[in-house]
Amino acid sequence: MPEARTPAEIEADIKHRRGQLAATLDEIAVRVHPKTIADDAKARTAAALDRTAGRAYVAVNRTVTSARAQLVTEDGAPRMERIVPLALVTVAVAGLFVTARRRSS
Repeated sequence: MPEARTPAEIEADIKHRRGQLAATLDEIAVRVHPKTIADDAKARTAAALDRTAGRAYVAVNRTVTSARAQLVTEDGAPRMERIVPLALVTVAVAGLFVTARRRSS
C-alpha cells in the first residue's frame, strides 16, 4: 500500500501540476495563434520550394553535363561530327517557324 501523503505534499503536487497545465495552455495558445499558423505555412512552403528548386537544379545540371559530353570530347575539343548536323537541324527548324509565321500573318 502506498504511503499516505501529507496535505503539504498534496498541495505542492497540485501547485506543480497547475504550473505544468499553465505552460501547456500557453504553448497551445501560441500554436493556434493565426500568426504562428501563417508563419508555419510560409516555412513549409519555402522548404518545399527549396527542395523543388534543388531537384530542378540537379536535373538541369545532369542534362547539361550529358549534352556537353555528347558535343565535346573529354579533352574539351568540339565534336564537329555531332555539332554540324545539330546546327543544321536547328537552322532548319527555325526556318520552318519563320516561314509558318510569315504565312499566318
